[in-house]
Amino acid sequence: MPAYTHGHHNAVLRSHRSRTAANSAAYLLPELRPGQRLLDVGCGPGTITADFAELVGPEGRVVGIEPVAGVLAEAAALAADRGLANLSYEVADVYRMPYADGSFDVVHAHQVLQHLPDPVAALREMRRVTAPGGVIAVRDSDYAAMTWYPEVPELDEWSALYRKVARVNGGEPDAGRRLLAWARAAGLADAPGTEVVPSSSSWTFADDDERAWWSQSWAERTTRTKLADTAVAEGLATPADLERIAAGWARWGADPDAWFAVLHGELLVRVS
Repeated sequence: MPAYTHGHHNAVLRSHRSRTAANSAAYLLPELRPGQRLLDVGCGPGTITADFAELVGPEGRVVGIEPVAGVLAEAAALAADRGLANLSYEVADVYRMPYADGSFDVVHAHQVLQHLPDPVAALREMRRVTAPGGVIAVRDSDYAAMTWYPEVPELDEWSALYRKVARVNGGEPDAGRRLLAWARAAGLADAPGTEVVPSSSSWTFADDDERAWWSQSWAERTTRTKLADTAVAEGLATPADLERIAAGWARWGADPDAWFAVLHGELLVRVS
């Protein structure tokens, strides 16, 4: 089972709950149609997944998967609250999904490949369960490409530390820039008629509410989540280091000029 760098502390899930199809999968939305069968790989608390279920309509079908049950109860409760009878959740391994070849018209993964030791194998499996004429859609952030102002030294430390922890866990935190290369390595561009469309988009945190939310989230995630546990256990930081980095996040968030941008790589594969 791949190690998930963030873990499922509530500070992490609060961030995940803010994600919607509009702010996290806009590049995919023009491909969606009523009646489609959609698989959401690494669905988390299910906010994006629920939006997909509404977009494909009651005649469509959406399945969200996670490698462990954990957060799926919350996702299922959200689906029930929104009255989405066409949406279900299952525990499944992205490397060995329990679905027949060509089971889905759309296979989507948001912020998943960066955590996997073998993203190329995952993409091959996603291709296997995608029907002819279907679409694979992946989006991942790129930590080295994140940028901010003002230049707070502790945020530089945070960036370097996060990337070390992610790699200790077998992931690749600078995944966004690698999506096209991984897709090509997986053979997704080899079939005649298959179209591979790379793109990018960003999140920006710059008004008072956004910067306060972003800085508080990362201050807490730096000190209280699996990221912190792994950093200390692997000798990459001390608890005092983490507290100092968290204080830097708070100082950044209190600056009225503060600005932070997260770059995401995106890839659409239209399967022949």
